[in-house]
Amino acid sequence: MRAGVAVRDVTPPPGTAMSGFVARTTPATGAHDPLLVHALVVDDTALVTVDVVGLHEDDCARIRQRCALPADRVVVHATHTHGGPASMRGRLGGPVDDTWLDRLVATCAEAVDAALANAEPVEVRAGYGADPEVARNRRRPGGPVDRTLPVVHLRRPDGSLLAAVVSYACHPVVLGADNTLFTADYPGVVRRILAERLGGPVLFVTGCAGDANTGHSAAASVSTAPATARTFAECERVGGLVAEAALAADPAPGPARVAAGRRDVPLALDVDRGDARAWETEAASADPARAALLRCWTDWARRRPGPPRPPAPWPGSVTALRWGSAVLVALPGEPFAAAAHEIRAHAGPGDTVIVAGYSDGCPGYLPPAEEYAHGGYEVEEAHRYYGLPGPFARGAAEGLVAAARALLGCQHGGFAGPLRQ
Repeated sequence: MRAGVAVRDVTPPPGTAMSGFVARTTPATGAHDPLLVHALVVDDTALVTVDVVGLHEDDCARIRQRCALPADRVVVHATHTHGGPASMRGRLGGPVDDTWLDRLVATCAEAVDAALANAEPVEVRAGYGADPEVARNRRRPGGPVDRTLPVVHLRRPDGSLLAAVVSYACHPVVLGADNTLFTADYPGVVRRILAERLGGPVLFVTGCAGDANTGHSAAASVSTAPATARTFAECERVGGLVAEAALAADPAPGPARVAAGRRDVPLALDVDRGDARAWETEAASADPARAALLRCWTDWARRRPGPPRPPAPWPGSVTALRWGSAVLVALPGEPFAAAAHEIRAHAGPGDTVIVAGYSDGCPGYLPPAEEYAHGGYEVEEAHRYYGLPGPFARGAAEGLVAAARALLGCQHGGFAGPLRQ
């Protein structure tokens, strides 16, 4: 196999609007650490990771279409840091700096082409590290968590590292809404430590983290008050635990094979009959953080005049890439841990499977059917901050999983090659 890698800095200037916490209404005051684009090309496939909370599917498509590689063999992934700029028009606050966003799209495509131009022979080694014991189910104690830590090394014939890929399923929200410095959050710490120790650039892929963080509820982020457990020192500690677990992994070589497959999956949305008048009334006497949330909901409702009607399905897609014994399954939005467990259960023996969320579009949370009975922010409310007309309907996550299972087991069907060993 041949592979290349490229890294670019895309940190916006101070004064740019941030995204990820509805309670945070002030712009960035500076940068704590750089926001980066990493592009990894393996033969005619590519993975691009971007340190933003999410990218709109239209902008992901623009990146894929501008690359020299086939568009359906490129995955664009947002690490989902909540310490980044507003990056999706109409979603998760703003305003978006259109000049910066256009430059980001161009930089991502250019990085892929640069990685392709510098490709060299590699051996892909893959395996799992031990659970760093960082992630917690944020919706209820003892709920599901994806504890796997896939680690992939791409090594030159002399044994030196060209690049590595590490994935973990935990929300990059160690820093809270009081933070106004751009940061990649704990994934940036993981990458920095591993790059120093391994001797090459490292891509971080955020897994199915819709229901996982380091131990606080989603409601705890509706505040700009400092929290002792949400500091840059804590970010270093958390990132260090993940990095040390990844360093202890022993990735093994696999067959020299590359394959890819992609499937479109329309995802149904439910109707939300929200009450803008009630939210507006409550906001008048609420604390500032809660008032900011209610104003977001009210603005969302005001943009949808007339009686509620069933929204059109959201155009999702699933992509699977195989590099030797490493398999990347890329899902859109914010899937829960259950999706990763189900997909890995249908992978081939000996495969190291990265199940990524936040890929090729980030429209909101995708809970499994059993989570709807528990309600909560992710199931009932988050779509308003995301700017969608309604939450994803029961069965949407299962539709993505079914598409992933089909890709993992495909032998024909027009794909570039079999994804199963």
